[in-house]
Amino acid sequence: MYPPFLRVAFFTEVYHPIVNGIVAAVDGLAEAMRARGHSVAMFTPRFPATTAGEERQIYRIPSLPLPMPTEYRLTLPVVARRNRLGVLSRCNLIHTHSPFITGWMGAHYARRFGVPLVFTYHTRLDRYAHYAPIDPDVARRLASMLTRTYANAADAVTVPTRDIERQLRDVGVRTRIEVIPSGIALAAFSRARATPRGRARLGGPGGLRLLTVSRLAQEKNPARLLEMLARLPAQTTLTFAGDGPERERLEATARGAGLANRVTFLGEVPREELPELYASADCFVFASTSETQGLVLVEAMAAGVPIVAVDAPQTREVTAGAARLCPDDADGLARAVAAVVGEEGVADRLREAGSGAAEAYDLPRIAERVERLYREIRREPPLASAG
Repeated sequence: MYPPFLRVAFFTEVYHPIVNGIVAAVDGLAEAMRARGHSVAMFTPRFPATTAGEERQIYRIPSLPLPMPTEYRLTLPVVARRNRLGVLSRCNLIHTHSPFITGWMGAHYARRFGVPLVFTYHTRLDRYAHYAPIDPDVARRLASMLTRTYANAADAVTVPTRDIERQLRDVGVRTRIEVIPSGIALAAFSRARATPRGRARLGGPGGLRLLTVSRLAQEKNPARLLEMLARLPAQTTLTFAGDGPERERLEATARGAGLANRVTFLGEVPREELPELYASADCFVFASTSETQGLVLVEAMAAGVPIVAVDAPQTREVTAGAARLCPDDADGLARAVAAVVGEEGVADRLREAGSGAAEAYDLPRIAERVERLYREIRREPPLASAG
């Protein structure tokens, strides 16, 4: 007889106060698993803005700043004895969300306490080689080696798309891989409606309002959207919701191109404010090709905003016909935006397709699939479907 509820420990290198897609995905899954009656303990680095014990079931690991301008931290592999014995020793399973130090800590405790290890591959590490203080080609090879070694140490790996599964197989991952995407609470986005306040945050009166939600970093390709904007009518505005190391450079580029009065940088936006922003936009634009999934695409589809995106295998798979895809060039993006907002019926067709495609990412449905995986690798009897 298997336990009616599971005790799971999540180990993640990236967590609050950082705001990004990984944090949203980890939070969402933890909340959904708790809603199913399970216990989820979070092990994550301590940041200067956090204090020990400030959050229920969150255990902060000592950390140091990295020797580069970044919000991320260097985890010190130290877990308090009371948490090792009182929390980890009682877990049925450990689920890691990083192949770095925090992830290896999770792998260590899975072996120590004899429980299965699940690893979610959130980030294409090869696309972040430009941050490493070594030759980028060497960094990419090391990233592939780390990914392969860590993934093969797990009992199962989850990935959000089939293309990412193929990429992991190509670098030598041989362990079990399950395609289970990150989910969202659909209702929060599908109920959203355009508001005067949301429209005002996205630009002046009378023009087309474009929105992108992204970390402002080189691998997200945000500069391409400024190039696109320069090719669209003068009343068109573009709003960046998100922050990151490229913000100052993007602001300077916008000023130099004479676009400063058409571009808004909102910085980090609280998650509860995002549905209103999506619903108030005329079009959501997405230029990244480095994603494993692109959670913001799902949010945009659920909120009913038509999408224009640079074509990439993962984006094509996630949007499933609910986006106008184009090559990675400014002219192509501008033409796609013009078609979506200018051709009769295009935006409505994309909205309808997006509403249907988003259903596959409903958080309770995703959590059920993750629980089924947990129980399978624990060799428990099959989990009865919720419906």
